[in-house]
Amino acid sequence: MASSSLLLACAVAAALVSAVSCGPPKVPPGPNITASYGNKWLDARATWYGKPKGAGPDDNGGACGFKDVDKPPFSGMTSCGNDPIFKDGKGCGSCFEVKCSKPEACSDKPVVVYITDMNYEPIAAYHFDLSGHAFGAMAKDGKEEELRKAGIIDMQFRRVRCKYPDGTKITFHVEKGSNPNYFALLVKYVAGDGDIVQVSLKEKGCDEWKDLKESWGAIWRLDTPKPLKGPFSIRIATESGTKLVADDIIPSDWKPDALYKSDIQTE
Repeated sequence: MASSSLLLACAVAAALVSAVSCGPPKVPPGPNITASYGNKWLDARATWYGKPKGAGPDDNGGACGFKDVDKPPFSGMTSCGNDPIFKDGKGCGSCFEVKCSKPEACSDKPVVVYITDMNYEPIAAYHFDLSGHAFGAMAKDGKEEELRKAGIIDMQFRRVRCKYPDGTKITFHVEKGSNPNYFALLVKYVAGDGDIVQVSLKEKGCDEWKDLKESWGAIWRLDTPKPLKGPFSIRIATESGTKLVADDIIPSDWKPDALYKSDIQTE
């Protein structure tokens, strides 16, 4: 017969296992959301993070590498996406209409959000962790704080083409640490699909396009033993196949941590 101390130890171990296995079940992610557009709404769950009226994380950035997302053109209407939305960075910059009908504070009117960050909480097949500002934007007028107090809510979403204010052009940020042998580039404010699947670089006077590799988020990099010489033209391709070229957008005297605004934009 087992001793009383052994029986007690077994009972404690069983209780611990039970405690670990309890709680809401993890929900597997849904299929990836691609650049297909239509009228169909999909179900998701929504939470919010950061300050109640803020743009998300403290640095106003996120896992895509975008900064100043509290300022135009993002204007704080930002969100994290789980795996099938963020897509390991390939979803950075994509746009979604989101809305909610319950609780009572919901307006059921869609608002557009930009994917600028990621989340991995397994609470739904599709999960938007919205900025406090974007979450409140789904509420009826004057009910924003009431909706934020609801915490986790059910919502609906659909992917839409990104539209920016007139005059907004695709912008390139040469990342800190870049040098002639390591060139890292952040691409932002892409209309249409919003997200980028390929970035290539061509040096002045050269016919060869060199493909950059995904680094993280919306940042692409090129490692080369032969020093690069500017100016550089940059070619981008979006998810649905649109290709654009910004000729000589990065000047010969380019610097790390510098922003270069192009004169191109998708339709």
